[in-house]
Amino acid sequence: MKKAISVLSGGLDCTVATSAYAEDYEIHAITFNYGQKSFKREFQASREICEKMNWTHEVIDLPWLSKISQSSLNTSQEIPEVSPEDLDDLEKSTESASSVWVPARNTVFTSIALSYAESMGAEIIIVGWNDEEGTTFPDNSKEFLENFNELIDVGSPDKIKIEAPAIDLDKEEIVELGVEVGAPMELSYSCYNGGDKHCGVCESCMRRKRAFKKLGIKDLTEYES
Repeated sequence: MKKAISVLSGGLDCTVATSAYAEDYEIHAITFNYGQKSFKREFQASREICEKMNWTHEVIDLPWLSKISQSSLNTSQEIPEVSPEDLDDLEKSTESASSVWVPARNTVFTSIALSYAESMGAEIIIVGWNDEEGTTFPDNSKEFLENFNELIDVGSPDKIKIEAPAIDLDKEEIVELGVEVGAPMELSYSCYNGGDKHCGVCESCMRRKRAFKKLGIKDLTEYES
């Protein structure tokens, strides 16, 4: 079977994206530890997802990224809470994104995934980048995807491509895709804060909650609020 590398945080987007290729690829999932508050829960979610889907799983520690980051994801800064109205307010969502920005995170993750793809003979790298988050996170955007694939064409001797099946989708459409491909969304973990339950008030939680609610699909996620 063809091989794929998945950049898997255990979140909703990457779980759905990877599940879209589960039937056609042997998947090796990578979860990164860069000192984020949610690492313990991300690791647990990723491990459970991989066990259920029969994917291999590996954790890569990046302590240096934690040391240079000023993000609220991996420092003592509080993670912003947002209201439902803030999600569609570009100024507010940009402010929230700025607080959780980790320097060159997806550039680093994808470069490492490329190393794995070359060494393991994988044809694709699967990521959860999507249109909704690409609005405020440039390393989730379609432009970033296209340019990174061009970089691989130039810089890698192998024919490897980054696949982002959610790149044109918003969160509701991602949930719909998850249902279609049988993704174990109930095992995924999206919260920035890293509690046993999703906090329900960080931007990632709010976008997740809204998507299930708008679609009228039962959300099996446990939220604090």
